[in-house]
Amino acid sequence: MVRRTGAETREEIRSAATRLFRERGYARTSVRDIAALAESNPALVIRHFGSKELLFLDAMQLTIDDEPLLDVPPAEFGERFVARLLADDDVRGVYLALVRGSHEPQIKERLRTIHEHTFVGPLRARLTGPDADLRARLAAAVVGGLLYALWVVGDAQLVAADPRELVTRYGALLQQLITPDGRA
Repeated sequence: MVRRTGAETREEIRSAATRLFRERGYARTSVRDIAALAESNPALVIRHFGSKELLFLDAMQLTIDDEPLLDVPPAEFGERFVARLLADDDVRGVYLALVRGSHEPQIKERLRTIHEHTFVGPLRARLTGPDADLRARLAAAVVGGLLYALWVVGDAQLVAADPRELVTRYGALLQQLITPDGRA
């Protein structure tokens, strides 16, 4: 067995944790399982990350602010955002892992932070009018509803629907919230 550096061990643990949390969720993934997949010792998992919860938070990152979508004019945002969201398996895996672990206070707070800083805040900053905050929050709720129906509940009709139709219809719904009466 080749001896790894501390940084290599840490990265192997993070990689193993990411895989298992996405596949099994937070509750069904143990520190021992992570250590076994990383070919490491459970004590090293805790030494590098402090706790299973902290490792989860480190491994499960969800951001869209590095996406070009936030540069899309508000009048075109709806369909483009839904299309991007549905095409990204990484978003699905992280979203499901976070939802599955949301009974843990720090994970629930991470979901809240993602909601506020990754979607609501950047969108609100691009909107005008006295109801910009409400429109951004309603848009986030609509997106959350779609993700819940598809990925948590597994609504068979929606899962089987033509993705282009979902993008068109859900995109139009999202767009109506963002730009009612054509205003940004």
